[in-house]
Amino acid sequence: MEEDRSKNYIIEIQNVGRTFSTASGDFQALKSVNANIPEGILTILKGRSGSGKTTLLNIVGALDNPTTGRVIIDGQDVSRLSAFQKEKLRRKKIGFVFQSVSLIPSMNAFQNVEFSMRMAGIKGDHKKRVEECLKMVGLGSRMHHMPSEMSGGEQQRVAIARAIAHSPSIILADEPTAELDSAMAAEVTKLFQEMTKKEHVTIVMTTHDVGLMDAGDMVIELENGVQISQQADA
Repeated sequence: MEEDRSKNYIIEIQNVGRTFSTASGDFQALKSVNANIPEGILTILKGRSGSGKTTLLNIVGALDNPTTGRVIIDGQDVSRLSAFQKEKLRRKKIGFVFQSVSLIPSMNAFQNVEFSMRMAGIKGDHKKRVEECLKMVGLGSRMHHMPSEMSGGEQQRVAIARAIAHSPSIILADEPTAELDSAMAAEVTKLFQEMTKKEHVTIVMTTHDVGLMDAGDMVIELENGVQISQQADA
């Protein structure tokens, strides 16, 4: 099928491979993965544990380098960037949401989100943006609660607010629903869908939950490091 070049691809994954050296020899975690992801959509990166999902997400997020191939983010070849430039890319254009929420336990929800804006180097008064982000994730009335006073799902929502506070172009979410029950996982995924529209952010989310596969505008499936399918909504 001929590719639609009229689309603006914010993430281009070109023949990406990743090999790790182990005591028993080389292990090929990824093998020639290719994908073009347009702006403002939710992409589900699915596969069983060990399929290479997290490895690919780390490469897209400039946390790791491919052994072969390249990733282009918003027109920039990430492999050509210096360590400083990669750090700047992550701080300015990418938000991360992980399976382990890792909120700062001594800070309330507002402070956790505001801290991320300071880390991104955003100047000025952060109050309006922090409140906007917490209201967006349904926590407008709990912004002064501590993580210990929140459920797992609420903590993950704070983590999402933290990830979007500096208005990144891309959010990379690694198994963000793995520790949530199915109802809360569906709510978090729905929140991601809404954010692609409200914030026009591009979200790539890994999961092995078959119940969430239909939530993405695009679904990329990996098996043993090999891309076995890619589907996109018409």
